[in-house]
Amino acid sequence: MANVIQGALVEYAVSAPPLALVFQFNPQTISRTRTISLPSGSAPGTRGGYDFTTPLDTPRVAQGVTVQPEQFSVEILLDSSDRPEDGRVIPGELGIEPELATLRSMVEPKSQGPGGMQTLASLGLGGERAFQRSESASILLFIWGTHILPVFLTSVKIDEQSHLSTLIPSRATATIGMQIIEATNPFYTAEQLRQVASAALNTAGTISTAIGGIL
Repeated sequence: MANVIQGALVEYAVSAPPLALVFQFNPQTISRTRTISLPSGSAPGTRGGYDFTTPLDTPRVAQGVTVQPEQFSVEILLDSSDRPEDGRVIPGELGIEPELATLRSMVEPKSQGPGGMQTLASLGLGGERAFQRSESASILLFIWGTHILPVFLTSVKIDEQSHLSTLIPSRATATIGMQIIEATNPFYTAEQLRQVASAALNTAGTISTAIGGIL
């Protein structure tokens, strides 16, 4: 049986403290999706068709093709019995409501207030005029093993599976959809460097194996 490790979602913000959710994370599957949009009609890449003869033709063929940001879908288990003993005093009567409240807050837009204080935009405590508000979604860091990925939450689905006698949930499965923020930032840059290095190792190993097979 695989060892269970911890994963985390941490809000990347100036608020103190930022929202953070730590969970047991060792899923059987992780869904990673990246899509490509192909040009059609009179788009530049189709004027000569998709025919090509040499690598010199590929820039024309690929003109207008756009790559969409990668998306993740993971399922995590929240169970009050798994809560780490880290000195926090959280009465057992609360079940996993603190964790669920944190997750829900991560997906809601917020208004930035004085001193870095963030307020849920749904509370309506911001100014009445648009320029008086600064409402934005949370930028989160999805920490998974040695990966630290900057993401936006695109969906959160919570299935409550067990409740206390007060009907407060004590166990739930959360399916979380995320989109990686593929822009200039230290976390995505580090992930890209890791990807290039890993691909280079794989390519070198594949070529070495192929040459060994020929010889």
